[in-house]
Amino acid sequence: MMKRLTLALFLALPAPAVALEPSELLDDPELEARARVISAEVRCLVCRNESIDDSNASLAKDLRRVVRERVVAGDTNDEVKAYLVDRYGEYVLLKPMMTGTNVVLYAAGPAMLLLGLGVGLVYIRSRRGRDAASSAALSAEEETRLKEIMGD
Repeated sequence: MMKRLTLALFLALPAPAVALEPSELLDDPELEARARVISAEVRCLVCRNESIDDSNASLAKDLRRVVRERVVAGDTNDEVKAYLVDRYGEYVLLKPMMTGTNVVLYAAGPAMLLLGLGVGLVYIRSRRGRDAASSAALSAEEETRLKEIMGD
């Protein structure tokens, strides 16, 4: 019974879509492997957060063709990515480069969290100091005034 349930669940899960068509494959397996590695790191500009290797969009097909043309032309993986970045901007990469503005963007989140924690700590400590000062013993003048108010 458990085997049948497991098999049913396994068959119900969506299989990963491979959009690569047989006509797009390169004859040289080494070049094809390089092209697949590059394609897995390039974002489909239509599908947002999907690689061109997994996308069925026509733009993704065109980008796969461009990647294969550049690989066959003898470009290195970095040169192919640089070509695509020059043409489409850094957004085309699924994993952006850690340079310039990107470093600031990556560091901004944790920096703001630390800043918020610091402000919170300062606020809590200042409240503690005020509470301690307000709960201090009454002066003689305040004590006599309190007795008058209380009717003692």
